[in-house]
Amino acid sequence: MTRPAAAATGRSLIVPGVAALVALAILLGLGTWQLQRKTWKEDLIAQIEARAYGEPGAIMPPAEWAHWRADRDEFRRVRVTGTFLHPFETPVYGLAPGQRGAMQGYYLMTPLRLADGATVMVNRGFVPTELRDPATRPESQPSGEVTLTGLVRAPEERNAFTPTDDPARNTWFARDPQGIARARSVGPVAPFYVEADATPNPGGWPKGGQTRLDLPNNHLQYALTWYGIALTLVGVFAAFAWRRLHPDGSAELK
Repeated sequence: MTRPAAAATGRSLIVPGVAALVALAILLGLGTWQLQRKTWKEDLIAQIEARAYGEPGAIMPPAEWAHWRADRDEFRRVRVTGTFLHPFETPVYGLAPGQRGAMQGYYLMTPLRLADGATVMVNRGFVPTELRDPATRPESQPSGEVTLTGLVRAPEERNAFTPTDDPARNTWFARDPQGIARARSVGPVAPFYVEADATPNPGGWPKGGQTRLDLPNNHLQYALTWYGIALTLVGVFAAFAWRRLHPDGSAELK
């Protein structure tokens, strides 16, 4: 190969080389992100194992709510006693596992007025779409003082795919206790909510205990997959570049 031809061949590798570098950076970034997700998932599983089992305790006192942090308290098993404010029951759209796949319906977020006058939002559980209206399940709203057991949960995080709530129509898409309380004029509530356990409710609905505690952790497998694809890309580009730079040698090998 003459020097001008070699220079032209080298220049012809610039565009595919840049494309390969961009793809390689993306693949390595995805692999690294999965390793970070692996660390996050392991911490989450450790929190659940340490807090979600055993005897239930009390929720954080209202005087300390301003300092509440999810990393210190979420998934802790608690028992609370109070009176439900059923007129402020708020259905939040969601999915729940069913016999034939995921069921569409609503999680019922209901304020619970404690004996000291403080209020904590309770996710009482899931109802299918046809039971959104309390009139369709009249036994589901117990009166008087109740005691329930559940898990402390952080407000549900919104993302770019979360639809906008419509308080005027009582249409909600995120379990955000303080946002719901403000929109419905409930008054100050805890910065967390309590997710009721699977203890049956009168009439069978709502169904609590919807928090999944056995979380899968396949992030190492995903990371190795992305790194493997990155390594394959390097090999493919190296072979491609070799053939471009040594066309005579490639012909001789055939």
